[in-house]
Parts: sequence; C-alpha cells; structure tokens
Amino acid sequence: MNANSLIQLFIYIGLVLLLSWPVGLYISRVFENANRLLGSEGRVTRLLHAVENGIYRLAGVDPKQEMDWMGYTVSLLVFNLLGALLLYGILRLQDWLPLNPQHFHAVPSTTAFNTAVSFMTNTNWQSYSGETTLSIFAQMVGLTVQNFVSAATGLCIAIVLIRSFARESQKFLGNFWVDLTKTTLYILLPAALILAVLLMSQGVIQNFQGVKQVDLLHPVTLVRGHHQIRLIHQILPMGPVASQEAIKQLGTNGGGYFNMNSAHPFENPSPLSNFLAMVAMLLFPAA
Repeated sequence: MNANSLIQLFIYIGLVLLLSWPVGLYISRVFENANRLLGSEGRVTRLLHAVENGIYRLAGVDPKQEMDWMGYTVSLLVFNLLGALLLYGILRLQDWLPLNPQHFHAVPSTTAFNTAVSFMTNTNWQSYSGETTLSIFAQMVGLTVQNFVSAATGLCIAIVLIRSFARESQKFLGNFWVDLTKTTLYILLPAALILAVLLMSQGVIQNFQGVKQVDLLHPVTLVRGHHQIRLIHQILPMGPVASQEAIKQLGTNGGGYFNMNSAHPFENPSPLSNFLAMVAMLLFPAA
C-alpha cells in the first residue's frame, strides 16, 4: 500500500468517524423527542410532524401505545411479509403497470419470488439484469421502496436492542409503527435525498426516458455469412438511478439498477461518487 492509498484510507475513516457523532446524536433525538430536531417552531419540523401524524391517523396507529416483544415482533413480520407480497405482485404484473417504455414482460414467478424475499430480508441477491428485465415502475415503486422499508426495519431492530439495555424495565419495547415511520421520515428519506443530489452532481442519471439512442463514435460492421450489418447506433438504458443508488448505499442493500451495479458508469461515474457511496455504507452503522 503506497502513500496515496494510506491518505485515502485515513480520509475515509476520519470522515466516517467525524460524521458518526452528529448523525448518531440526530438519530437519538429522533426517537427521544422529534420536537428537538430543528426547533419546535421550524417549518421543516412542523411539516414532518404533520406528515407523521397524518400517517398515524391514516393507519389507525396510536403513537403513545407501546408494544411488548411479541406485539413488536408480530407487527414487524406482518409488515415485511406484506411488503414482499406487494413487490412480488408488482414484478408479476409489470407488463400491465405504467412506466414500462421498453414493454418488458412479467418477471417469471421464480425470479419474482426470489427477488421479493431477497429485498425483504435486505440481502438483495439479484439473478436478473435490471436494465433488461425490470420496468421503471418496478425499479422505483417496487425495489426502491423495499430498499427503504427493509433498511428501516433493520434500524428499528437496532433501536429496540438499545432500548432493552437502556430502560430499567423491558416489558414494553416501543411501537413498531412509530419507529418505522420515524426512521423512514426523519432519517432515511432526508439522507437519501441529500445523497441523491450529490450523486446527480457527479453524473449519476435520474430520468424517466427508459432508453436513449446515441450515435457510435466508431461504427462497427458485423459479418453474418454473405451479409454485412453496419452498426451506427447504440441503445443506452436510462431511468431514476440516483434515487435508488442513494438508499442502496445508505441502507447497505446492494440491489442496484443495472446488472453491473456500482461498476456501471451511470450508477457510479466518478471517484467522488464512489467515495460518497463508501461513506454512506458505514454512516448509519457507525452513528
């Protein structure tokens, strides 16, 4: 390892440690008292509180009602099971759903089941090529949403573990629906928004074009028997990549938009985008 590599390593570790304290403090305040986040009179705080309370009313959740370990576990399992079923349905019905400019067919049942279970458990094992198999709707509403909720579930479990050590009595562990909402609304969504903007500044694409045809700088001639085929165009896959890449790294999900994942230039185009992704992967665990 040369001097340049050591400098990069020290900068990386130093930045993660530097960010871990304020981010950890922010996370603790989210679960202690959301009013202390940005000041009780802040516009952002009032907006987030209004959205949070609206979610509770819509879902019929009493945020003051805590759960014991059994209630918390059952709620967690039921929620993630429903999420997996929803993702499976989206993949199986993607040819009937909007935002499918390439007119992809439904994902085979075995592949859809494997993908749904994998994304539910945050393991994100992919046996398909995203740019040639999944529609924009399936990528955005199916996989990206599941990246959020599976990461939020993992953070909820970590918070419950911390509570069990911090509290004098462990009869009640909190409310899963409240923890899930706070984790997604106050932590994952803002962080993913910031990271997505930073990634777009580096060239990570974010659009709904599906594909884009470009001219080759050096046309290629293919010989097929007695016939010659001259290729002068190339089809490039497009899509809302930055938004999925952000939560992929922050939630350490690993399920990328393209088959090559972060080796694809549209998903990771520069050294800085790669460095941001590395920091994002350790940000919440360190915090």
